Amino acid sequence: MNVESVLLEIDRLAGGRHGDHTISEEMRTDPKTRRVFVTITWLLAAGLLLGLSAVVVAVVLLLRGDEVAWVVWMRLVVVLGMTMTLFYFAWRAQRGFYWAYSRLRLFSKIFPIVALVTAAIPGLYPLWMITEQICFSLILLGIADYLSTDHMRAAYAKPPTAPRVPKRADK
Repeated sequence: MNVESVLLEIDRLAGGRHGDHTISEEMRTDPKTRRVFVTITWLLAAGLLLGLSAVVVAVVLLLRGDEVAWVVWMRLVVVLGMTMTLFYFAWRAQRGFYWAYSRLRLFSKIFPIVALVTAAIPGLYPLWMITEQICFSLILLGIADYLSTDHMRAAYAKPPTAPRVPKRADK
């Protein structure tokens, strides 16, 4: 089984009509582009470490006899899953796929809003989880900032949309 062919199929499904669109090799290998992805990888690693640390805190609290609400466990699973998904998007974007860049940019803007709104709900999460969510949001906002630079938006310019051909009505 060829791993790259499986990944290309995922790209086709996840990327929709732009699933196979890649940026130019010149822009992909540009030192500015490469630096952005090195930084993003480090930020995602920090987010993963933060998420794993939160799991450790929850396990220690549970072993100590404290109650850890199911909503906390769900949040921990979701954050780790999101982080792994963002790693995939970053990896595919680094390989030049427009769809992955656009998803990474979109989710790094949306996830912090969701995290901060849920953190603001009184009594939903303990203080340590609220702190984790704020830190996670700051990491994602940093990623969004790097992806929104003039260079990155130029490198990953939206591909042109093919004109729609009207369907003929049979008479």
